[in-house]
Amino acid sequence: MSTALVTAGNANLPLPTSSEDAYIQAVSQIPVLDADEEYELARRCQYEGDLDAARQLVLSHLRFVVHVARGYRGYGLALGDLIQEGNIGLMKAVKRFDPDVGVRLVSFAVHWIRAEIHEFILRNWRIVKVATTKAQRKLFFNLRGAKKRLGWMTREEVNAVAEDLGVQPETVLEMESRLSGQDLGFDPLVSEEDEEQARAPVAYLEDRRFDPAEVVESSDWGTHQDDSLHQALGQLDERSQNILRARWLEEERQTLQELAERYGVSAERIRQLEKNAISKLRGAVSA
Repeated sequence: MSTALVTAGNANLPLPTSSEDAYIQAVSQIPVLDADEEYELARRCQYEGDLDAARQLVLSHLRFVVHVARGYRGYGLALGDLIQEGNIGLMKAVKRFDPDVGVRLVSFAVHWIRAEIHEFILRNWRIVKVATTKAQRKLFFNLRGAKKRLGWMTREEVNAVAEDLGVQPETVLEMESRLSGQDLGFDPLVSEEDEEQARAPVAYLEDRRFDPAEVVESSDWGTHQDDSLHQALGQLDERSQNILRARWLEEERQTLQELAERYGVSAERIRQLEKNAISKLRGAVSA
């Protein structure tokens, strides 16, 4: 990343973001706003659309983003990436912050900062997502802290965690299993002498999509089904054939009412004819 020049108050501070340490040192030098300064800037941002005020609010809280991001280093992701995602959350918070509510920006922004970091971790912690439901996402960020020891949790610990977080014990067990697992390459590069090679998924997960016998069988079955359908369709009376074609085979399908006007009957009668024709087709094809 390149060096950026930012302004906080009357000070111009270069931020060499190619180095995390240099960035952290630079943002720590940006003055912290007192309550009155923050309130005035927030009002200018909220009610006047003052972008310079919004920029100063963001800059004065960059050090707080660093503090929050450091708490997520245990997930094995780069601190710089965590800080960057947290900064996005900070900017969203500044945009939505109402100074007249009576709270400081830092109290409001912490939820937005953490939300963006959480989303980033869930997207990048593993190749395969481990948390998709709301309950699983809640457990992902609480389960490791809730475990009292190394190894698998006891039933009592599972029930305690489930009650504390408001989820089902089965969800706790499933998430514990997912967190304990590791990503495994489908066909990892290993030597022929490696005894673990047979355990790779490529050794036991069969892909039959391109098997010649499977392809020919599928093609023959599709042709057979098409022939059977055409033969069955030819056994219907002309009106039933026309109704099915108009309702299912033409690019611009006709409505029941349009066909009713065409044949001078009610829409309900057309629906009955269509239903009977489909029933006859199914019987002929399955025979």
